[in-house]
Amino acid sequence: MKLKLTLVAALAALSGCATYDTFSYIDGNRYFLANMNTFSVIVLDVDGVSYARNPVMIDPGKKVIRVQGPPAGGFNFGEARTLTLDVKPCMRYYLKAVKENSLQQDFTPEVDYEEPIAGCRTA
Repeated sequence: MKLKLTLVAALAALSGCATYDTFSYIDGNRYFLANMNTFSVIVLDVDGVSYARNPVMIDPGKKVIRVQGPPAGGFNFGEARTLTLDVKPCMRYYLKAVKENSLQQDFTPEVDYEEPIAGCRTA
């Protein structure tokens, strides 16, 4: 009986170490901080699924990403925009909001930088 419990515990521990074969990250923090009139965003959802963390781990493929930009003065919340992105496997995408000036509420979501994820298997 003790051997069976030990075996079950070992299998449970190993199942917790399962890894994704291919994945990508969507990060709401901008990569280049010195660029004027660019701001970090909040990733609201990816393909209609909300996530409460940053960065968001997703599967590769064509994704519709809804982000919230920074609020301008006098507003509590920023506006939401949609960005369609063909996500490659094992890549991390840093998103940003681009405004004409910091007083505007309107923005355009863009990819600020993409980098490969170390240790991720693409095949």
